Amino acid sequence: MALALGLLSALAFQPVGWWPMMTLAIAGLAELLSRQKRLGGALIVGWGFGVGQFVLGLHWIATAFTFQAAMPAWLGWVAVVLLSLYLAVYPMIAAGLGWRFGKDRPLALALALAGSWAITEWLRATMFTGFAWNPIGVTLVDTPLLPVSRFVGTYSLSAIVVGIGSAIWLAGRGRWRESIALLVPIGLLSLVPVTTLAPAGPRQAIRIVQPNIGQDVKWSPDFEAMATARLNALSSPRAERKELIFWPEAAVTSPLSDTRPAAGPFVEMERRLATRTVGADDLLLTGGIALRSSDGRRVDAAANSVFVLGPGGDFVGRYDKSHLVPYGEYLPMRPILSAIGLSRLAPGDSDFIAGPGPGSLPLPDGLSAGFQLCYEIIFSGQVVNRAHRPDFIFNPSNDAWFGAFGPPQHLAQARLRASEEGLPIIRSTPTGISALVDARGRIVDSVPWKRAGIIWSVLPRAAASVGPFARFGNAIPLFLGAILLFAAIALGRSRRYSTAI
Repeated sequence: MALALGLLSALAFQPVGWWPMMTLAIAGLAELLSRQKRLGGALIVGWGFGVGQFVLGLHWIATAFTFQAAMPAWLGWVAVVLLSLYLAVYPMIAAGLGWRFGKDRPLALALALAGSWAITEWLRATMFTGFAWNPIGVTLVDTPLLPVSRFVGTYSLSAIVVGIGSAIWLAGRGRWRESIALLVPIGLLSLVPVTTLAPAGPRQAIRIVQPNIGQDVKWSPDFEAMATARLNALSSPRAERKELIFWPEAAVTSPLSDTRPAAGPFVEMERRLATRTVGADDLLLTGGIALRSSDGRRVDAAANSVFVLGPGGDFVGRYDKSHLVPYGEYLPMRPILSAIGLSRLAPGDSDFIAGPGPGSLPLPDGLSAGFQLCYEIIFSGQVVNRAHRPDFIFNPSNDAWFGAFGPPQHLAQARLRASEEGLPIIRSTPTGISALVDARGRIVDSVPWKRAGIIWSVLPRAAASVGPFARFGNAIPLFLGAILLFAAIALGRSRRYSTAI
């Protein structure tokens, strides 16, 4: 039953998007937990729920294994199951804490489960480099509760989802007063006003390019010239205004930076080729590869980067991805795993190296750009340099790896980051979904999956002020989780005390 409920809950994630399924599944989980007589039973229930949710919600990971030849494609399904078995440990801990502190009183179980869920999702995003994909709070992106994320963050939204599900469970048990006690404050949260935007300033023109280049041909030498031509054709200048032009992650497959002296002329040529259709006042922001050599001859490391280039390939700035994907961009325990035939999914022999973390790069006309490359955007509270907040975040990605389910899930999580930080987010991907998201987390425009296209628009305004979550980060959901747990403990003790009397 727990496994089935976990599978049901995954239907709440995009692209299905049936968000009530998550609350119904949580209600079923609470009922199963209430029936357990021992902690071991509660842990098994929570683990089974997590396995079902992650296997179905993350099944798109198996698609990535079909785009490489180093390992058999069926290994992708093994990876999905093994990853899910590990990730299910976190809902297992939440279920165990919920049962431990709420076994004597249903309302205490509801509070403890909600609080522990927020805390364990933060742990999942932190432990062993973290895997923050699909927190259950992301299912609320198309509901009136999305603006609440500006105040309390994603993991608090997850606690709210558990609260709604628990209220359904309490109502099903005929405990209406306790159910209403949970639903009333959640309902009041839906009245939180939308983010106030900064006063209108200069209208910066932007162009987001989606070339529809599949992962199956991306690294083919025969396709490189065609891909470059397609990108350039979609980036031809418009005379009426200067633009910021956005290309996807690794849009240019040849290195745009190389520390070897002999490679200098080739790098300059690649930059000129990339910007040959860029207008005289335009800037190109594109994903690319930076190579590093310690001895000036042999490449020993590479960075997954975003380059800002002016006309003629002039170098303006660069951001290096800091939160790398294990097994995708680097191979952990390489001596051991490579010996048994495993490799990273991205092509190349050298592991990528991590950059310093979120930063802001000044652009002409007084704008400042923040960058989060692909997977980095999923980490709530870790996407902005708080000391130097940008005017927008550029999130180039290569969602061509991710099949049909990964891209809409990725976009939903980017929308949460926009709402949390009060900043517009620009997403450019090879095959979709490219999108312009405003500072309230709403999609202004998008290009669908597996379609070439352009988004012509102006840069949306940022929030008028820095919100509570953008200021204090995940201290807020952790504090909320702790308060809910303490409330559950207090309820449990009051019940035992009254029984003793």
